[in-house]
Amino acid sequence: MQHRDVEASAPCSDHSSVHTVVDRHDVSSIASSLRDIRFSGKVEGYGVEDEKKSTVSVKEESTAELDKYLVLFEKDDPEDPLNWSFTKKFIITAGAILMIFNSTLASSLPSGVILQLESYFGFSSEAGAVVISLFVLGFLIGPILWGPLSEHYGRRPITLISMPLFVGTQIGCALSRNTVSILIFRLLGGVFAAAPLTNSGAIMSDIVHPAFRGKVMAGFTVGPFAGPTVAPLVSGWMNVGGLSWRWVFWFQTILAGACLAMSVFAQPETFKPVILANRAKRLRQETGDNRWWAPLEKQHKPFLQQTKAILSRPFVLLFAEPMLMAITFYMSFIYGVTYLLFEAYPIVFSIGHGFNSGVSGLMFLPIPIGGLTACALYVIYFDPIYQVAVREHHPIFPPPEYRLHTSLYGAVLLPIAFFWFSWTSYPSISYWAPMMAGFPLGTGIVLLYLGLFSYIIDTYLASAASALAATIIFRSLFGAVFPLFANQMFEKLTPRWAGSLLGFVAIAMAPMPFILRKYGPALRARSKGPAPSGY
Repeated sequence: MQHRDVEASAPCSDHSSVHTVVDRHDVSSIASSLRDIRFSGKVEGYGVEDEKKSTVSVKEESTAELDKYLVLFEKDDPEDPLNWSFTKKFIITAGAILMIFNSTLASSLPSGVILQLESYFGFSSEAGAVVISLFVLGFLIGPILWGPLSEHYGRRPITLISMPLFVGTQIGCALSRNTVSILIFRLLGGVFAAAPLTNSGAIMSDIVHPAFRGKVMAGFTVGPFAGPTVAPLVSGWMNVGGLSWRWVFWFQTILAGACLAMSVFAQPETFKPVILANRAKRLRQETGDNRWWAPLEKQHKPFLQQTKAILSRPFVLLFAEPMLMAITFYMSFIYGVTYLLFEAYPIVFSIGHGFNSGVSGLMFLPIPIGGLTACALYVIYFDPIYQVAVREHHPIFPPPEYRLHTSLYGAVLLPIAFFWFSWTSYPSISYWAPMMAGFPLGTGIVLLYLGLFSYIIDTYLASAASALAATIIFRSLFGAVFPLFANQMFEKLTPRWAGSLLGFVAIAMAPMPFILRKYGPALRARSKGPAPSGY
C-alpha cells in the first residue's frame, strides 16, 4: 500500500503541539504557507521578530512512510479488478452482457402480442404503443438513481437491489387484470431494468485494461440492440404458437430470475473506491486501529446534500460538457429510431406484405446479424489498428479520439440503410429488399455505438457511470417518444418519405464523429466537467 504521513505542528496557547495525518492537498497547503512566510516574513500577525516565539514545522519522511494509514492498491494487487484472472473477468463480462440483453429484450417483448393485449385490455393501437414506451421511459428514470449510486455504494449492491425488484415487476405484468396495473408494472420494470444498462459499461471500465477494453465493448455494445430486435421474433412466434400474452411475461420472469441468480453468485464488487473502503474497514477490524481509511470514506456530507449531489451528477456532467451533450443527442436519435421500427416494420411487412406476427418478427433478424458483423469487424480489423496506436503511445494510452475510428464508418452506413429501407418498401418489391436494409442498419448502429461509447468511458473514467447515465436518460426519452408518433408518421408520410426523413437527419448528424476525431483534444482541454480523462 502507498502511504503518506505528514506531521504538522502548530503553536497552541498551552505551548503543546497538535499532530495530524493529512493528505496530499494538506501537504500542498502547508508548503504554500511556508512559501508565504519566506517571502513576507509574517504569519497571521506575527512579525519576523516573533519567529522565535512561533514555529511551524513540516517533517519530511520517505515516500514509503507517507500517508501510512491511507489504503490504496499496490502494484499487481490481487484485489485490484484490473489484476483479476481472465476467467473471472470473462464470467463477469458475460454476466453483464446477459443482463443488458435481458433488460432490452423486456423493453420490446410485448410487441409480438400487442393485438392480444389490445383485445384483453380493450385499448387502441396507440395505447398499445404505450406498453413499449412506458418501459423505455423507465430507462430514463432509472439511470438518475443507479449510475450515481453505484459510484458511491458500488456496483454489486445496486444489482442486488434492482434485479429482485425487476423480477417482481415481471410477475406483476403476468398477473395483471386491468390496464392500470400492467402499465404501472411496465414503467417500474423499466426503472429497475435500467440498472444493468447504466452500470455494465462502468463495470467494463473497472475490470478491463484500457488497451483491451475495445474488444469487450464490442460484445457489450451489441446487447442494447440485439435485445429489442430479437424480442419481436420471440413473442411473435409465441403468439403464432397460440400462447397467451401472459406467457410472454412468464418467459421474461424466468430469464430475469436466471440473471438474478448469476448476479448473486458470479458478480463481485468491481468499483475500486468501494473495494478500498471495504479493505480499510477490514484493516480497522483486524488491527483495532481506527486510523486506517480509504478516500471514499472521507466524503462526509449531510444526507440531503449528499443525495442531491449524487442524483444531480449525470445532469451536472451533461450540461457542463457540450461535447457529451452532442454525443448524447446523436446516440439518442439512433436509439429512438430503433424503437420506432417496432411500429414501422408491421406497416411495411404485416400490412404491405400480409405477414403474420411471427414472420414479421423475422424481418428484424438482419439487424442483430449486422450488429454481430460489426463486432467481428472490430475484432478483425479495427482493434488491431488501435493496438498499433497503443504501442506507438506507450507508456501512456492513446487519446480517446482513437476510439472513434468505428464511428466514422457507422455514420456513413446509417443514412444509406434508411434510404434503402424507405425506397424498397413498396408492396410490389420483394420483401427481401427492405428486410436486408436491416443489415447495414445494425452494422452502422453498433459501429457508431462502439466508438462513441468507448470514447465516453475513456474520457470520463472515474465518472463513467454518471456520463453513461446521462446518455441513457436522454436516449431513453427518445426511445419512449418515437414509437408514439411512428404510426401517424409512416401512415401520413408513407414509408418512403418517413424513412427518408430519418435518412436526412442521419446525414445532418454524420459529421459529428469526424469533428470529434479532429477537434476532440481541444474540446477536452476546455472541459469544465468533473473527472475528465488524463490522456
